[in-house]
Amino acid sequence: MKKRALALTVLIILSLITVTVVGAKALYVTKPVPKDERHSISEIVNPSSKWEKVAVGSGFMEGINFDRSGNIWMVSPPTGEIIKVKDDKVSVIEKYVGLLPVGAKFHKDGRLFITDVTGTLYAYDPKTGDRTTIVDSYNGSPLNGLNDLVFDQDGGLYFTEPMGSSATKPTGRVFYLPPNSKKPVLFQEGIAYPNGIAISANGQRIYISEFATNRIISVPSKNAKDSRETPFVFGQFEGGIGPDGLAVDTEGNLYVAHFQAGEIVVLDASGFKYGTIRLPKDEGTFTTNLTFHNGYLYVTESSKNEVWRIKVKKEGLQPYGLQ
Repeated sequence: MKKRALALTVLIILSLITVTVVGAKALYVTKPVPKDERHSISEIVNPSSKWEKVAVGSGFMEGINFDRSGNIWMVSPPTGEIIKVKDDKVSVIEKYVGLLPVGAKFHKDGRLFITDVTGTLYAYDPKTGDRTTIVDSYNGSPLNGLNDLVFDQDGGLYFTEPMGSSATKPTGRVFYLPPNSKKPVLFQEGIAYPNGIAISANGQRIYISEFATNRIISVPSKNAKDSRETPFVFGQFEGGIGPDGLAVDTEGNLYVAHFQAGEIVVLDASGFKYGTIRLPKDEGTFTTNLTFHNGYLYVTESSKNEVWRIKVKKEGLQPYGLQ
């Protein structure tokens, strides 16, 4: 009887090892090692493509995204402004005294969800001009300053809380707000200034800009299917200060606004670099946020408060707000 039990135990252990190994191979071994260089930035942007200046504003423009009519919307934390660009004309739609809006994304219902440095997540309705507080606390305590946000395909919302954290004090957090809920769930903590945030093309990973360590962290999403993947460093950069806003194309490539480097770094779905797309010579280096629209990659440069765009060969993921 003891021998039979021992044999059964050994079989179970072997089965678990086999499942783990097979799962690991499925996750980590996907392509053969290339003989030549993996990538060139020419796969992303044609060498003859030129940057085009789209708009010039004021404040410290961030949170760029498009509405269904093709208008650009942004926010400016130091001025408390919600900004709209229509037909190349820049207009201040709202100006909030005492608020510091820093990140913005459209919900599919037409409302613009905004993260604020004051620690509040609120929604602005462009039709009525009404502003509604969505979240301002977690477990009864006020949230610290918020930064960026992204909707998943179900309408759930990830948002970053970096204020007060740094390279020597990694206390930043990322929260998840389930669809139709006002109670955030702690998603990750112990991050050195979580800044930009994005979801992978297959919805299995969450990319977090760890600004204070100049790197991108990948974490399995709330909806990851039986993922054995552990959180890991997806991309490490040098120069500048750190990664800010993020965007993803339909092939799973990640585009990173590298703050105070004046460039966009492009990584493939495995974290290998295509290279960088630098802004024109003598332009600003405060690349903050970016988005796709009609075959172009748009980026905000916030030292001169300019919006630039460049033609790219890839198609951006359709954001939740345009579905």
